[in-house]
Amino acid sequence: MSRTVKQAKNRKHPTVISWRFAFVVLSLSAVFFGLVARAAYLQVIDPDMLVEQGDRRSLRVKSDEVLRGMILDRNGEELAVSVPVESVYADSKVIMQANANSDSRRWHALAEMLQLKPEELTQKIATDPKKRYVYLQRHASPATVDYIRKLKIPGIYFKQESRRYYPSGEVAAHILGFTNVDDHGVEGVERQFDQLLKGTAGRKVIRKDAKGREIEVLEQTDATASRNLQLSIDQRIQAVAYRELKKAVLTFGATSGSVVLVDVHTGEVLAMVNSPSYNPNNKKGTAVHKFRNRAITDTFEPGSTVKPLPVLAALENGTADLNTVIPTGYGPIMVGGGRVQDVTGNGDLDLKGIIRRSSNIGVTRLALNMPHEDLLKMYYNMGLGEDTGLGLLGESAGQLRERARWSEHERATLSFGYGLSVTAVQLARIYAAIGNGGTVRPLTILKTDNPPPGERVIAEHNADAMVEMLEAVTEKRGTATRAKVPGYRVGGKTGTAKKAIAGGYGDDYIGSFAGIGPISQPRLACVVIINEPSGDYYGGGEVAAPVFSAVMGAAMQLLNLPPDGNDSRITKVAGGPDAG
Repeated sequence: MSRTVKQAKNRKHPTVISWRFAFVVLSLSAVFFGLVARAAYLQVIDPDMLVEQGDRRSLRVKSDEVLRGMILDRNGEELAVSVPVESVYADSKVIMQANANSDSRRWHALAEMLQLKPEELTQKIATDPKKRYVYLQRHASPATVDYIRKLKIPGIYFKQESRRYYPSGEVAAHILGFTNVDDHGVEGVERQFDQLLKGTAGRKVIRKDAKGREIEVLEQTDATASRNLQLSIDQRIQAVAYRELKKAVLTFGATSGSVVLVDVHTGEVLAMVNSPSYNPNNKKGTAVHKFRNRAITDTFEPGSTVKPLPVLAALENGTADLNTVIPTGYGPIMVGGGRVQDVTGNGDLDLKGIIRRSSNIGVTRLALNMPHEDLLKMYYNMGLGEDTGLGLLGESAGQLRERARWSEHERATLSFGYGLSVTAVQLARIYAAIGNGGTVRPLTILKTDNPPPGERVIAEHNADAMVEMLEAVTEKRGTATRAKVPGYRVGGKTGTAKKAIAGGYGDDYIGSFAGIGPISQPRLACVVIINEPSGDYYGGGEVAAPVFSAVMGAAMQLLNLPPDGNDSRITKVAGGPDAG
């Protein structure tokens, strides 16, 4: 009986062993097939995650930075250059792993160099390991970089960058503008030609092995070289213009001023300055309004500087000639319910006398003796109400109102520079057109060897006649004897205009002078604007004409123009046989 039971138990053991074996086999098979399924899912169905993880560990991107192109003046002098600098940045993960902020001596020294409190520095770069790239100081000085490098703090690194430097400082600031910390143009020429100047950085995607060795180049894009930009500006003349303008603004207590000098044959701007200016190398604390290029943005009523236009309109449409005499009387006249008067009584004046004496009554009578369409056509043809072609951001087109009907008083005020607004560069373009024989060309800030042909809007003999009339302004009994240049013949027109305020005109003035030189062979046109001079002197002949004299004289000498002060009058006499 006991033997039978024992044999029965022995027969049951193999059954238990077989069940356990089957369980183990099934479990291992399940694990195996699970791993195979997981591998198949990761490698076939959804491999992106693993690829991404692998790429994070092995792929690196290298870039070849391209230095921003230089800006040069017309003679090749550097106006803006890029210099290599270093920026300081931190890797918070490395700093926290190394417990770098526990070394209080070095940590406090770093904070002091960055002008931070140690607690602020800790909060910025030693509290979140996810911050792998935190700038501590962009474009740091060499002394700062050397000091921080010697601290040898783990997680503090340095990056090579470039910084814009402007050798001329405030002299050319309004033309050049400046770049931001990322080397993108923000103002002026830097912004206008940003794409040309900055080029494109090269890019290379590589794969590295576990030891950091480069094993494969996956993608490569070559860098596009930046280009240099050559301006029409002559830095020598620019410096003189800024010096003389700044001196005048300070002397007469003016709020601001501008000077523009143009080559009449090409439309190239040789100088453009404003005061007050700013230092583009250190803009910290600079008021925003100082960044404005007033020569292209600020508009004003030009006053008497536009009086050549109604005279030219009268010559062009035949309502007057060089022998015409206009009665201006010795007191004010009433026109359309308003009063028009001259500073002094002048009696009868010919066209030259009207320009020389700056007679409001004279140009009023000329304007009223012609259809108003002819006067407006002259204004439009000379570029009023449109930009000058410079292409600089922020340039104003001024204002010349369109209307179906013009009262006589409105036509009168339009003839002596009220009821419209212009910029300094627009005024320079007008006088450049007079100086080059009546052809209007777009202005340019870039040096050019092939200027556009332009458009003739005035007969050449009439333009030449106006040049001689403008010279009379600087001679005896003219309104701008202080504009004369020793050794050279120059001409121009003064302007003294009250500034408009809400409801009328206030007590502030704009003194201006626009002129041409040398008269025998005109080459340059110059406009000087002095805004809100204080004190007893505010007329254009007093505050602006001396600046014109200094700038024009220096420019003609620097350009080696032959003196013509002792020469005879220009041989082509306006109104002669070719007058037509």
